[in-house]
Amino acid sequence: MNIMDPLPVDQLEIVYDRPDALDNMVTSYCPGCTHGTAHKLVAEVLDEMDIRDQTIGVASVGCSVFSYNYFNCDFVEAAHGRAPAMATGIKRVLPERFVFTYQGDGDLASIGMGEIVHAAARGENITVIFINNAIYGMTGGQMAPTTLPGMVTTSSPTGRDPLATGYPMHVSELLSTLQGTSYIVRRSMHDVANIRKAKKAIRTAFEVQAHGLGFSLVELLSTCPTNWGLQPLAACQFVSDRMIPAFPLGDYKVTEAVKALKV
Repeated sequence: MNIMDPLPVDQLEIVYDRPDALDNMVTSYCPGCTHGTAHKLVAEVLDEMDIRDQTIGVASVGCSVFSYNYFNCDFVEAAHGRAPAMATGIKRVLPERFVFTYQGDGDLASIGMGEIVHAAARGENITVIFINNAIYGMTGGQMAPTTLPGMVTTSSPTGRDPLATGYPMHVSELLSTLQGTSYIVRRSMHDVANIRKAKKAIRTAFEVQAHGLGFSLVELLSTCPTNWGLQPLAACQFVSDRMIPAFPLGDYKVTEAVKALKV
C-alpha cells in the first residue's frame, strides 16, 4: 500500500469528536479567530460536567452574538451590554440552572461596564466568559476599551493615544477588587498549552457556580486577524508579544472556598 493512500474506514480510530454541546454547523467566524476555540472549551466543560440540559447561555452583541447558533443548549440574546442583567434575572428565577454569559470586550467593557461591575459587586452566582481581542470585531475594527496604546484601529488610524482616549481597561484587575467576586482569572488562547489552561479555568468557573460560591469570570485573550490586519499565525504571535505584557495572565482572585474545590 502506498503510504499516501487513505486507510480503510474500519482501520481508523476516532481520537476526537465535536462536543455534543456544540451544534454540527459551519461557523461565521473569520479564519484564525479564536471565538471558535472558546466555544469548544465551554462546550467540552458542559459535556464533561453533564450539565448541558441544565444550562442557559446569554449572548451579547458583537461577534459573540452568534454563539446562540452554535451551542446546543438553551440560549437567549441580550441587548448590547446587558447580558449580566439578563443572566441575573434568569438565575434568580431558575436558581437550579447553570447560567453563563458570553461577551466580547466592546460589549462587556464599554456599554456593559455598569452591568458587569454591579453583577460582580452583588456576587451573582453566574459564570462570565469574557473574550478580549482588544478591538470591536463586528462593527468594523474600531478602538475598544481594551485597545492597546499605539494600536492602529479604524477609529485610531495613527494608533491609540492615551492622552486623548485614555488607557486600556483591565477588567480582571478591576473586578477582583469587589467583595462579591469569587473567581476572576485571565487566560489566553494563542497556543496549545494556554488553551489547556483556559479550559481548566472555565471548568473551575462552572464548578464555582455549581457550589453556589458566587460570581466568576474567565477572561480569555483572543485573536482578531481580520481587524488586526494579520495572518492567523501572526495574530497568535501578537497575543504573545503585545497583549500578554499589557494584560498579564494569572489568577486575580481565587477565594479560599474556590481553592478548596481542587478542580
